[in-house]
Amino acid sequence: MHGEPLGVGVCHCLACQRRTGSVFAALAAFAAPYEVSGTATEYVHVGDQGGRFTFRFCPVCGTSVFHTEEGHEPSPVLVAVGAFADPSFPPPEDSVYDCRRHPWVKLPPGVTTFEKDPT
Repeated sequence: MHGEPLGVGVCHCLACQRRTGSVFAALAAFAAPYEVSGTATEYVHVGDQGGRFTFRFCPVCGTSVFHTEEGHEPSPVLVAVGAFADPSFPPPEDSVYDCRRHPWVKLPPGVTTFEKDPT
């Protein structure tokens, strides 16, 4: 990735919970253009509000690496924060699908929450 993220957020929707095998997905958005090297396995998911998301995974280990959403041109790329393996990565600013957040998950102070996707 080049430059700083446009923002960092977490998503608690059931699709992200299933996709990550965790209770939420932590994502950092970066502006286009971006470069991809290597190969990825793709999976397209249609969200609750009709958005089409293309998720890319490592074809060897299955790690969720990044995704894009159709219809947002130029589309930012959303990269899994864990892919950076950097404990000093900035904390989330937003939390979406808070209606699906596990009650024991506590967010950092100042995080803006949305019951669903604010689009």
